[in-house]
Amino acid sequence: MTDPNAPSTAKADTTPATPGSPDAPGSPASLTARLNQAQPYALGLFRIVVGLLFACHSASPLFGVLGGSAVPAGTWPLWYAAVIQLGAGILVLAGLGTRSAAFLASGSMAYAYFKVHQPEALLPIQNGGESAAMFCWAFALLVFTGPGALALDRLFGSGEATTAKAREDRGAPVAA
Repeated sequence: MTDPNAPSTAKADTTPATPGSPDAPGSPASLTARLNQAQPYALGLFRIVVGLLFACHSASPLFGVLGGSAVPAGTWPLWYAAVIQLGAGILVLAGLGTRSAAFLASGSMAYAYFKVHQPEALLPIQNGGESAAMFCWAFALLVFTGPGALALDRLFGSGEATTAKAREDRGAPVAA
């Protein structure tokens, strides 16, 4: 019989992790796990920055601020596009109805690119449509990824962000 009060003779495993093992502090698996933990916050920050830039992009022709000149109210299509873009930009910035607002904003920028810029030349660098193309694809990304962290949808407990979070918490797979 062994005495429960006697000191243990088993040695603890003090072998450091080998440099190539997944447990090593600088290993690619460790870095990937840490980046995956930060992904919702990076996506939320991306959404906030893109929404802010888009709201500023549309405020310029609406109000004549930020180096732009105001377009007369009701001018087709620029004034109406700017109103839609300002609303979508603010919604994306706040994280309210992000997927729907991003879909509308992406379509708005696709229309702007193909109707205004693309007839001038084929490539965005040639026709001045870089911002339209970048906004279009950034918002298309948000349509598929959702708002990420720091969205007001999560605060109010409504919308797709809360539904996705509830599915994630239950461990149920998210349907594509």
